[in-house]
Amino acid sequence: MLSIDRQSQTPIYEQIVSQAETLIETGYFASDEPLPSVRTLSKELAINPNTIQKAYSELERRKLCYTVPGSGRFISSEAAQIIRESRRQHLPEFRRLARMMKQAGVSLEELLEIVKTAYEGGNDHD
Repeated sequence: MLSIDRQSQTPIYEQIVSQAETLIETGYFASDEPLPSVRTLSKELAINPNTIQKAYSELERRKLCYTVPGSGRFISSEAAQIIRESRRQHLPEFRRLARMMKQAGVSLEELLEIVKTAYEGGNDHD
């Protein structure tokens, strides 16, 4: 389900948030489904519970989950929609970057190949 790349420059809590967003967006975590407990996930990933707590607090701040006292955290009913809308907000920046690449002489074919590689989960480095 969730995994940590200890070699990554990305902080562990951000890795958890990003992976949780992907799992929500793809339907792996459904609305009103409980998230793994802090203790369970901490043991599973062999990381400090405070790191999990920080990630879960961020998910809650983004309205992707909610807390039921005594029961844990659950995926909010609007979580998938919030994530989709958030990601779509990056489209104007993507368009701006595409225009810059054109001006820099990057061909449409090169740009499409970069996008295709990114979509397929390929390496971000040349």
